[in-house]
Amino acid sequence: MREIYLDNSATTALSEAAKTAMLTAMEQYANPSSLHAAGGRAAALLRTARAQVGAALGERHLKDGQLIFTGSGTEATALALLGTAHAKARRTAATILTTDSEHPSVEKNLQTLEKEGFTVVRVPTKGGALDMDTVRAHCTRDLFLVTMMLVNNETGAHYPLREVFAAAHAASPDCICHCDAVQGFLKVPCTPRALGADFMTVSAHKVHGPKGVGALFVIEQILKRRALVPVFGGGGQEYGLRSGTENTVGIAGFGAAAAEGAAHMAADTAHMRALRDRLIAALAATPVRANDPAVSAPHICNVTLPDIKSETMLHFLAGKGIMVSSGSACSAHAKHPSAALLAFGLTAAEADCSLRISLCAQNTAADIDALVAALHEGLDTLVRIRR
Repeated sequence: MREIYLDNSATTALSEAAKTAMLTAMEQYANPSSLHAAGGRAAALLRTARAQVGAALGERHLKDGQLIFTGSGTEATALALLGTAHAKARRTAATILTTDSEHPSVEKNLQTLEKEGFTVVRVPTKGGALDMDTVRAHCTRDLFLVTMMLVNNETGAHYPLREVFAAAHAASPDCICHCDAVQGFLKVPCTPRALGADFMTVSAHKVHGPKGVGALFVIEQILKRRALVPVFGGGGQEYGLRSGTENTVGIAGFGAAAAEGAAHMAADTAHMRALRDRLIAALAATPVRANDPAVSAPHICNVTLPDIKSETMLHFLAGKGIMVSSGSACSAHAKHPSAALLAFGLTAAEADCSLRISLCAQNTAADIDALVAALHEGLDTLVRIRR
């Protein structure tokens, strides 16, 4: 049975460029912090990868400390949020602005900061649209931090962060703006400079790199203000902001994947957009409803089934060799409805009947047609929920 993988927002397959870079890096086994020649060769791999990821972010002249490699996108986000909140420079303001549909890597850390005395305002995202009236109402001098995802990992909604960050900086010049670009990186235009972001989180395994590697981009002014401190101690690697011996092999793979993705981004995103449009057009003739935000990323499509639990359809599709998800892989085993889908405007019952289809450049029109055919068959054969 041919497998059709349509769960690329959960993770992506390793690119050939990433595999090659990782195999090469495996030969350089020395610790990159060591001062001997072997350590120098390993350190050179880190420099290359840092330059590659920086270039993919539109930053070709990185200063020391501007790109911090971490063990995941989640860790990079925790460093941005907790590392700024716990820096002495933050004491002049205490309000944090976010959305009501953030990834748990943001939401869980904000819940921690609420317990420490910060006020967190969650902006509504009904229909996948950011409520800009709420944003503007809370852009005051008390605004300390804005943290928002660029692309929602479950609905594919693409939020206007340039406008948000500009309003925040205008109202509170010292406000720090963090962009979670994990789902947007190499899918939509998202350089820190263009968005006006002070921090940007990216992750390797969402762009055909390996799992276990993330990065946090930091603008130079944050470093000069010492507005970021490490969240745990250790040997002082990554410019003193993320201790622990670097994952040289994984970082090399990240760099290669980022370079390749940046080189083909325009063609790849146009291809994914065409596939997404094909899917939505095909579903228009079925009782399956596409939860289509006004502005969407090219690679994510969330749909709601007519009274069929997502888990039931997911297993049916898996039996056909088609892999999708019922939402974020990080919360796939949760026993409660998706917060992002509830925020979008779905009922709890509708959220329980929704699937996420997420694409990559290697997917084809035949993949979409096979999915639609399998959905038709599932709609005809699966048992509906009794209301």
